Amino acid sequence: MDPVRNPFAPGAGSQPPALAGREAIIEDARIAIERAVLCKPSRSQMFLGLRGVGKTVLLNAVEALANQRGHVTSMIEAPENKSLGEQLLPRMHQVLRKLSVAANAKAKTYDALRALRSFASAFKLEYGDVSIAVDPEVGVADSGDLENDLPELFVRIGEAAKAAGKAWTLLIDEVQYLSEKDLAALIVSLHKINQARLPVLFFGAGLPQVAALSGQAKSYAERLFHYPEVGALPEDDAKAAIRQPVNDEGAVIDDAALKEIFLKTRGYPYFLQEWGHQSWNLAVGDTITVSDARRAESTTLKRLDEGFFKVRFDRLTPKEREYVIAMAKLGSGPYRSSDVADALGETPQSLGPRRAQIINKGMIYSPSHGDIAFTVPMFNDYLIRNLSILG
Repeated sequence: MDPVRNPFAPGAGSQPPALAGREAIIEDARIAIERAVLCKPSRSQMFLGLRGVGKTVLLNAVEALANQRGHVTSMIEAPENKSLGEQLLPRMHQVLRKLSVAANAKAKTYDALRALRSFASAFKLEYGDVSIAVDPEVGVADSGDLENDLPELFVRIGEAAKAAGKAWTLLIDEVQYLSEKDLAALIVSLHKINQARLPVLFFGAGLPQVAALSGQAKSYAERLFHYPEVGALPEDDAKAAIRQPVNDEGAVIDDAALKEIFLKTRGYPYFLQEWGHQSWNLAVGDTITVSDARRAESTTLKRLDEGFFKVRFDRLTPKEREYVIAMAKLGSGPYRSSDVADALGETPQSLGPRRAQIINKGMIYSPSHGDIAFTVPMFNDYLIRNLSILG
């Protein structure tokens, strides 16, 4: 088949040609977005799942939905070495500039800009070469305590959005990388917004441990957020995610090929896209056959090993690599921390710091007390497949 017409373009956060199996999540987001414009409170949402399941894709889809319905949006990716305030400052300034064009919002926008200037000064934050050209408001968002100041700032922005007849949607990817202090301040801010019935909405995405991290930061977080689970697609949805794009290009994929791709990918969206991409390029004529899907395996695994898997493995130190390889040798997981310790000839206590570092790097998480699992689907298969090279 013509590679130029290949509908599959797997990449980090790339929009797949069909968002199969996520309709309920998108519909819940739509309702929340439309309620926000009417100043009717809705729970913020935190998409949780392993790597490669399409959390970022969902955030992008929600952002587009919010823009279509009159929201001003801000999207950030939480980094491992930057504060939330530093990330939010330019986005909040941009939001207020957009809201300031509404005649009814000029006074409220001005108040919010003054609060933002106070916030930037209190935390010694810089915004490139652009200055916030208003005087700070003494006593507002200037204590230097993020948990006190950020909620005041969110309220001012919410009041400006309400005056403009708009809403502000904040979207944060990789929430697990927020510090506990930053996450607590964000939760308190969203709680304050809900209490004030202001048109501010939040959507986040992160690894499965985010629900526990949120609860640790603030006990009422479980009542503040919905936590939609974003996982592997059921068989029918996984097949639709491949079949529909192929059909849209005037081509066909037979049922046996769809079955083969589903079994090999276990329904994980990123793997589906990669397998579909390679199968298309190998097919002759206008039909992808089971033979094409099987021949695609070696190329697909090579691309996944050299990209999706390796980039994550390379972040680990030699000792951390030793730990995850020991996990993989135990099977598919989840794994008992004590079993990994036994395999390495050490105690769980002595391995605690190493385990914590691997969790902090987003490579593993604890689905239940004493258990650990990979955050990357099929990562154990990758490690065993490449053991002679990696170990």
